[in-house]
Amino acid sequence: MMKSIIGVIIFLVYIDNAFAVEKINILGLFKNKAVVVIDGKQRTLSTGKKSPEGVLLISADSKEAVLEIDGVRGSYTLGSHIGSKFKKPSGGKISTIAPDENGMYWVNGSINGFQVVFVVDTGATLISMNKHQARRIGLNYKLEGKESATNTASGVSKIYIMNLNKVKVGDLEVRNVKGAVHDSDFPRTILLGNTFLNKVNMKREGKLLQLQEK
Repeated sequence: MMKSIIGVIIFLVYIDNAFAVEKINILGLFKNKAVVVIDGKQRTLSTGKKSPEGVLLISADSKEAVLEIDGVRGSYTLGSHIGSKFKKPSGGKISTIAPDENGMYWVNGSINGFQVVFVVDTGATLISMNKHQARRIGLNYKLEGKESATNTASGVSKIYIMNLNKVKVGDLEVRNVKGAVHDSDFPRTILLGNTFLNKVNMKREGKLLQLQEK
């Protein structure tokens, strides 16, 4: 009887340790696959399958991998070094974003159900995009938007301010978000500005950026 109890205790300790991830390095990103080093062991992860350590690959492409680590889902770019233990958030849904080699925070998301790539920009008042991106998303910005102007590095730019029905970043979803469409070729990448960021809780864990629903 005592041996059985000891065996169960050892098994439970093993399970607990197996899912306590300490450190992850992102070595390679491919469509539906990611090469990572988890606590010193190199693994090739496939979408929908967990590593022996319990790390689940949700999605991957050449730019980023979305991993679920100890119940926390986050977006990680090539070369990311993620340290410390991962704990489940005490509040609502959370998205963890690792910076690229230039310190920029890129993350996949969607606007009105259309898949896009954002760069987090706390200096941008609105979610901002250029006219080509708006057309691909299907925004009739000249008809539905309110014409305005903004100062940019290249001078005064005409913009159209409009309501975006649904903006998602990871599992976070915010509805009725103000956005700006620049009637030009800039910005090159869609800026995730403060009209979204002010509606979530944002904090840093080391180099990681965490967005969590309020």
